[in-house]
Amino acid sequence: MQTDSNLDKQKLLSAISHASIFISALFVSIGIPIGIFLVSEDPIVKENAKEAINFHLNVWLYGSIIAFLSFITLGLLGFILGPIWFVYHWGFSIWAIIHCINNSNQAFRYPFIFRVI
Repeated sequence: MQTDSNLDKQKLLSAISHASIFISALFVSIGIPIGIFLVSEDPIVKENAKEAINFHLNVWLYGSIIAFLSFITLGLLGFILGPIWFVYHWGFSIWAIIHCINNSNQAFRYPFIFRVI
């Protein structure tokens, strides 16, 4: 059985891994879950950090595709796909943080992503 301090630490590190996407304009934001993955020994925290790394890569990939399509169509597809990408990016991240805080014994799995790691 885990102590309260270990459980709080698990919740905090898992939530930080997923919350790092909010500073994703900086490419160093992926370093936060990478660092947590390398330092932590807790398997739930490691799984959450790995999932956050995969989500970073997917958000950047989808954002690049939307930017390219927006450039090709002179911004027309950007008006349609941009808000969808925004909801995907922020909505799933908030959902992951809430899941980590409320259900700390299970790692969060993002839907609709490619898992590279």
